[in-house]
Amino acid sequence: MGNSRAYSVFRTTDAATAFARADQLRTQLAECEAEAGLYAELRTVEDVRRMAAVLPEAQFEYLEIRTGPTGEYVWLDLDVTTADATALEENLPLDVTADVPTGTVEERFVAALGRSMADICWRGLWPQRPEVDQYASANYDGVQVVFHGDRAQLSTSWTEHHTVFVHGARNLGALTRAQELAASIGGDVLGEPQLGW
Repeated sequence: MGNSRAYSVFRTTDAATAFARADQLRTQLAECEAEAGLYAELRTVEDVRRMAAVLPEAQFEYLEIRTGPTGEYVWLDLDVTTADATALEENLPLDVTADVPTGTVEERFVAALGRSMADICWRGLWPQRPEVDQYASANYDGVQVVFHGDRAQLSTSWTEHHTVFVHGARNLGALTRAQELAASIGGDVLGEPQLGW
């Protein structure tokens, strides 16, 4: 099946602007899945508290794999919504993953990020335009905004800026679609395509 091709189409140091441009692209999907995927790395107690207020039912976990004395995996056994600051501090860094109804908490999620590396992914289908070799693909199409990063596949390279990506199948019309979508939000295709989801 493979991965999507991800084109970086907008970059800014303002998280709210990055989110707004990504959301504009989301509305251009012919179909958008009912749930958005959210992910954030949380390195301070304040980060965890803000995110727990937005996503109280989400899955919070250790950022790095931890093992017990006999090598077994150790999972976070802490309610981050009620834990005191000392308990949270002892378990940092954490990450959080959630699938939420599209259009519900994404904006509040962005406001809660602070300096955390994170992303929002909306999957769906781009409009089909066979005359220019642009076909919809349920496995590949969508929009992603990466906060404090410039890679579609999140890396450990934290940056000051936030990057918006459009994802699609690897076909002849992919670059043209990315250019058109970028232009629609005042952006441009920035560099070579990356390995997507």
